[in-house]
Amino acid sequence: MTPDVLVLGGAGVDTTVYVPTLPLPYQDTYHVPPVVDRVGNTGAGVALGCHALGLGVAFADLIGDDPQGALIRHALRDIDFRWGVARAGTRRSVLLVGPDGRRTSLHDPKVTPGERLPRELYAGPRPRHAHISIMDFCRHVYPDLDGVPISTDLHDWDGVADYQKDFAYNSDLVFLSATALTDPAATMHDILAGGRAHTVVCTRGADGCLVLTRDSATVRAFPAAPLPGPVADSNGAGDAFVSGFLYGLLNGRTIPECVGLGAIAGAHACTVEGTHESPITEKLLLGRASQL
Repeated sequence: MTPDVLVLGGAGVDTTVYVPTLPLPYQDTYHVPPVVDRVGNTGAGVALGCHALGLGVAFADLIGDDPQGALIRHALRDIDFRWGVARAGTRRSVLLVGPDGRRTSLHDPKVTPGERLPRELYAGPRPRHAHISIMDFCRHVYPDLDGVPISTDLHDWDGVADYQKDFAYNSDLVFLSATALTDPAATMHDILAGGRAHTVVCTRGADGCLVLTRDSATVRAFPAAPLPGPVADSNGAGDAFVSGFLYGLLNGRTIPECVGLGAIAGAHACTVEGTHESPITEKLLLGRASQL
């Protein structure tokens, strides 16, 4: 069956620790609520988010043949997950989450220089869309997906570092966060000028997002969606936004409509604990969209 979305790279395990404040002042011991291991990282978030929205998903990645890898395989049991062994083991993050839902991530990328995602893991029926995580072992896949629309998320890129440039300039749809950018608009224009992207979306958390398209020289600002409940945990909100946006795109929605759907999905993610535990469903997404 032809997948709607092929996601490449980016599954890991998040160890979530709820702390009394951020930044956390030095102290020998803090007593905290139960510490929980969950599936996490960006690729898993987009894959699970798209699956919850009714899209057909295939996901290929390198993970460890270890207990954390087993946790990931179990969490992804309902989608077409194809994996190879990462020699350094499964990627892990420790997430410190404050009372207001903000987080600090301590990420262990488990990088093995020269490692590549084997082509047989993502070969097969051509997907309608591919989303490539910024894993070093994924940067070689673009020629194999010639003709397939591709998106990527550069996360907290500063607009200068070379690592993200292959992904920024070879993708058709680029997401990134404004967190580390001194001039988001300039970086967005640079992505369009230097690559093939038709749309760049720069997320700004509670301040919504900025959008620049190739057919317009104007950066447009869009508001965040209202939260449907109290903030529990902001982990995974960016991946939820991407999932909602891709759902709209693959259902023929306009860019502003895609932004709105992404914003609703991101807002939902902020009100549930965990990184990707309870992604918004298609019914709930469309119901909330009809009310806005």
